[in-house]
Amino acid sequence: MSEALLEVRSVVVHHGQLKAVDDVSFTLNDGEILAMIGANGAGKSTLLRTIAGLHRATSGTIAVDGKDLSAMPPHRRVRLGISLVPEGRHLFSTMTLEENLKVGAYHARKGPFTIDRIYELFDWMPERRRQRAWQLSGGEQQAVSIGRALVANPRILLLDELSLGLAPIVIERIYNLVPEIVAHGVSILLVEQDVAQGVTMADRIHCLLEGRTSLTGVPTDLTSEQIDHAYFGAELSSTTPPEAAAP
Repeated sequence: MSEALLEVRSVVVHHGQLKAVDDVSFTLNDGEILAMIGANGAGKSTLLRTIAGLHRATSGTIAVDGKDLSAMPPHRRVRLGISLVPEGRHLFSTMTLEENLKVGAYHARKGPFTIDRIYELFDWMPERRRQRAWQLSGGEQQAVSIGRALVANPRILLLDELSLGLAPIVIERIYNLVPEIVAHGVSILLVEQDVAQGVTMADRIHCLLEGRTSLTGVPTDLTSEQIDHAYFGAELSSTTPPEAAAP
């Protein structure tokens, strides 16, 4: 078997005295979409931010192509091919749409995603490129946040709660772009509270409950009952198949 693109092993992350992520392990392969699902407070966003270098792991390892990232600051992880679309967008509100995209391109790797290519993906952007980020709707801001991450030409795109606070039609439009992004050689780690959305998009799912792995597997191999049990914390011993129990 070929080496995983991203390998997370026995990672523990604390917020002060709180253990937010507790001994979590998984891999992400080339061209794969892995959905990290779980209720609010399960540790999903903390895990993504740790992979991006914005939180420091208490213990465990995170590696890309076998290279340990433990001592690597966020900007070097971007150059290595990791881009984060954070929960809540976090654009520079007083900067224009185009200026926000240029920030994402600052540490960019060579690749297919230029600002012009982002304008092709989101055809409403060129006419709005001089507008300040605060003047955009929530869905438009989310699109800019995705574009900002893509212009860095990532190998690994970390998507944190894309659907949060958005209208269903906006969510659909944004998720319709995911297959095209993957087709350009990008692997995606997707964090979602919306179980149905995560299961629909993913090649594999990884469920967290109170910071720990409660279920992993291929969506078509898992029942809705198994996923519900893992998500809400019911007993898993009689419902989790052996192949889904290992991280």
